Amino acid sequence: MNRVGFIASTCLVVLALMSSMLFVVDQRQFGVLYALGQIKEVITEPGLNFKLPPPFQNVSYIDKRLLTLDSMDTEPVLTAEKQRVVIDWYVRWRISEPTEYIRNVGLDESAGAMQLNRVVRNAFQEEINRRTVKELLSLKREALMADVKREVLDTVRGAKPWGVDVVDVRITRVDYVEAITESVYRRMEAERKRVANELRSTGAAEGEKIRADADRQREVAIANAYRDAQKVKGEGDAEAARIYAEAFGRDPQFALFYRSLEAYKSSFNKKSDVLVLDPSSSDFFKAFRGPAAGQAPAARK
Repeated sequence: MNRVGFIASTCLVVLALMSSMLFVVDQRQFGVLYALGQIKEVITEPGLNFKLPPPFQNVSYIDKRLLTLDSMDTEPVLTAEKQRVVIDWYVRWRISEPTEYIRNVGLDESAGAMQLNRVVRNAFQEEINRRTVKELLSLKREALMADVKREVLDTVRGAKPWGVDVVDVRITRVDYVEAITESVYRRMEAERKRVANELRSTGAAEGEKIRADADRQREVAIANAYRDAQKVKGEGDAEAARIYAEAFGRDPQFALFYRSLEAYKSSFNKKSDVLVLDPSSSDFFKAFRGPAAGQAPAARK
């Protein structure tokens, strides 16, 4: 039993030792092999590799993929006309030389991201200080990003190369700081209200003008219609008077009798009408008295 246990323990120790001597490098990573704290080898190809067991040799991994660094702060930047603006940007970068990167930057990607963020932010501040807001919002933005990329590359490829490659630098947003943005919005709102009030005033004036013109045309039309109506009425009255005169001229006695009947009809229109006259002496009742009443039928023959 002791012999079996010894063999089993020995096998386990050998397996543990072998597992500590084997490591796999992924195709998305660099494998950095250390020997007593010094870089011995950088493995760029994926696959299974061998090393001495710790503490003689250790391995660490660094991402070799294209990385994205987004802006980490929202501090305002002054433009050439001293306007405070806030920009959002991003950088596409990768680690190209792991040995230089570890020696001059750090052991992982976060160290490079922090230092690269500082360099890119300073480059943007320097370039934006030379340009106006209008240039930041126009086609000259492309020139700005190209200049920033050039400055960043000059820094990372300087006396102590970082071992990184900056692929692209882009601005995603340019905006005023919140206080200025609020002021601009208020000014825009006031301008829109002014234009709206001006349009309303112009519309009201045009409406009054149209209504006044319509009223004038209405009055003119009514006056012309009244004039034509009075003209026609006058012509009708004249024609009626002519016809009456012609008809009554043929028999004056009948005309007198007819007019008396019309007068009686108008005077005695209601039962409550009262006339205080002397029938024997008033000419108004002449048609009711002897000869006139008798002559009327003779005149009609």
